[in-house]
Amino acid sequence: MAAISNLAGCSHGGNLGIFGERRSQFPSTSGLKTRISWSSKNQLAVGHLGKSDKNSGVRMALVDAKTARSGDFSKPSDILAFDLVQGALVKWSPAVVVDRSLPKPPTAVFLHGILGSRKNWVDLRCHGDSASIKKRGPHSVSSTALDVLKLVQQLRLIPRVIVGHSFGGKVALSMVDQAAKPFARPVRVWVLDATPGIVRPGGDGEDHPEELISVLSTLPKEVSSKQDVVDALLQKGFSKDVAQWVVTNLRPTKSPGSSPSTFSWVFDLKGIAEMYKSYEETNLWKIVEDVPRGVHVNFLKAERSLHRWALGDLQRIHAAEELAVEEAGGVEMHVLEDAGHWVHADNPDGLFRILSSSFF
Repeated sequence: MAAISNLAGCSHGGNLGIFGERRSQFPSTSGLKTRISWSSKNQLAVGHLGKSDKNSGVRMALVDAKTARSGDFSKPSDILAFDLVQGALVKWSPAVVVDRSLPKPPTAVFLHGILGSRKNWVDLRCHGDSASIKKRGPHSVSSTALDVLKLVQQLRLIPRVIVGHSFGGKVALSMVDQAAKPFARPVRVWVLDATPGIVRPGGDGEDHPEELISVLSTLPKEVSSKQDVVDALLQKGFSKDVAQWVVTNLRPTKSPGSSPSTFSWVFDLKGIAEMYKSYEETNLWKIVEDVPRGVHVNFLKAERSLHRWALGDLQRIHAAEELAVEEAGGVEMHVLEDAGHWVHADNPDGLFRILSSSFF
């Protein structure tokens, strides 16, 4: 999910999920001011980056808000479906765009992983409500990051914090890679249980995303019961938690002539399979080993990670920590105890304690 939150006075609820719909709540700091949610299904015509913009327009997305087009949150985006969560102490206003003397809302963007979806975040391409917004291939880490950069520019927001879980972690790094430098203000990037390079799945008996995608591709596009899907996945050896989480991607079928009791998938599984392949192969070590000035990259390893963190990867990150200090950048390694790959569900309190330094 790519979630967008204006931070001050905002409670931190929801999920970051690649494989984790076991919902948990981060500790609340205060009540929510506003949530605005848009999906492609109630989409209105809005101004957007045209073909001629390509990367050139987006390269302003994480720097100062030099905007030429009007737009606000009263209209949905034609780029990605998203939820905006605004804290009680901060409220976005079009005046912020026009008057540079006004403080910019401190904004965080949250990015889900493969087969995740927006709850109080943003649906990435091929996922959830964004699946109905047609996207050109390739469906990759890079193109997914470009979508999010276009979205934050369209919304006139300047992220100070980017949090990505699993696939979303690489998307966060790719956003930094593609955005213009230097940044107008410091940006903190959190990569939750993902490495910058080759993905190494865990041992036998664990829930592998690639295997899950393969099994899902054999199931009907419409099913009469969510429990039937859960049972089918259990028979294939997937855990109950993962099976129950996957069926949150089913929605009641509303097509003419369909039975009211049928459900259909809301994702583009073919596109997701391409995205996962890109996740396995994309190499973003260059961002970690040559961190742009003003960027601080934080890696968080789950104690019981689904993926194998090779000793060489850990050593390389620690070496980058030392180099970044010398170059006025930042790289830091964290370990979340008592947590598997679904860090936000397994140990939400511990995760919040680690992340909190970025939000206060």
